[in-house]
Amino acid sequence: MSTSDPDAPPHVPGTVPGAIAADGRNTPGPSMRTIALSSLMGTTVEWFDFFAYSTAAALIINSLFFPDYDPVVGTILAFGGIAVGYFGRPLGSVVFGHFGDRIGRKTMLVLSLMLMGGATFAIGLLPTYTQIGVAAPLLLMSLRFVQGFALGGEWGGAVLIVVEHAPVKRRGLYGSVPQIGLALGLSLATLIYLGLTRLPDAAFESWGWRVPFLASAVLVIVGLLIRMHISETPEFKTLRAEGRNSRMPIMDALRTHWLQIILAALSFAGIGAVFYMLFTFSLTYGTEHIGFDRGLMLTIATVCSLLSMIGLLVAGRLADRFGARRVFGFGSASIAVTALPSFWLIDTGSAGLAFLGYLLATIAFCATYGTLGVLYADAFDARVRYTGISLALGLGTIIGSAFVPIIYLELLSAFGGSWAISLYMIVAGAVSLAASASLRRR
Repeated sequence: MSTSDPDAPPHVPGTVPGAIAADGRNTPGPSMRTIALSSLMGTTVEWFDFFAYSTAAALIINSLFFPDYDPVVGTILAFGGIAVGYFGRPLGSVVFGHFGDRIGRKTMLVLSLMLMGGATFAIGLLPTYTQIGVAAPLLLMSLRFVQGFALGGEWGGAVLIVVEHAPVKRRGLYGSVPQIGLALGLSLATLIYLGLTRLPDAAFESWGWRVPFLASAVLVIVGLLIRMHISETPEFKTLRAEGRNSRMPIMDALRTHWLQIILAALSFAGIGAVFYMLFTFSLTYGTEHIGFDRGLMLTIATVCSLLSMIGLLVAGRLADRFGARRVFGFGSASIAVTALPSFWLIDTGSAGLAFLGYLLATIAFCATYGTLGVLYADAFDARVRYTGISLALGLGTIIGSAFVPIIYLELLSAFGGSWAISLYMIVAGAVSLAASASLRRR
């Protein structure tokens, strides 16, 4: 027997359950398109901010904030800002996950977006080393930590707001939507820098590099306006109505889901390895080691990121059909199998063959990153899900991403060739494959 209200209006297709109006009737909730867009805008902002820094680190940050060091050491210190951001993630995942599992997903999404946007805008206003001395790199690293803290809470909420709203048979597809924010944020940041590199060197060094950081304010405002119109997820509303939401999510997650956290964190190793090979380290490797033009490398990165927008959605759709763990496993194996061939193609010095090498890595990346959200969400109970997936990602990015650019630079310096980097990618892909194969809710 149905327990629904016979006088309530029928559910509007394409929407999620809404609030109860003053007359006691259900009002239509936001459409899945609006929910997906709110999630996408947030992850776009966070990744635009991230890539604005990582691209600047490869191009200019070393000379502006670490001028007392030789170029190689300065570049390593500039990439160290990426590691600092990653160290803020676990703390952010604990704080945002705690309140996200206690009071709801939506509020935390708004706060994380404001915090991320504010830190990025402030980086665009920073004085350089020549203006205020050692305070400049210290302030830069502090703001990078704030960015990482906000990112630790943003991704988990962005994934859950769509996965917990989505129909069961389309969780993979909708779970891939926030992942597109990485490709979209990268494309926007790279296109802006591609235009800015046409400036005279003096103009780029004085104000041009600041433009992407300051421009992020526009994305933040648009994202906040959209997020104000979404509702809390049905799963969390049910938990709260029944009094089953956790009072100490971090303790409950560590007590009941510690193995899932470890396995999920290890699953990220391959993603971190192929991600930096594609979108950050490639700029330094292609320009300084192979001799490609900087504009060409930015163009290849942009094309690969644009193609990955389609690839991530395809991976999500395949996850609905074959299961997220299988598609993720295929991607992890592909990272290991294509590592050597990808670098062989890049090392030829031919732009066309290099693009093919990066394209192979893009396919592997999409298969793993496109299914990551639903893979993680399915491994944790709803009452500790925000904390669990955020903490897993925070730890996973420290283990598998934080030091990867520095590791790649050191491997290249020590061995003088790409084979050592390929070996690292093979090991990372194997670790992801083994960990994801065991990752499931218990």
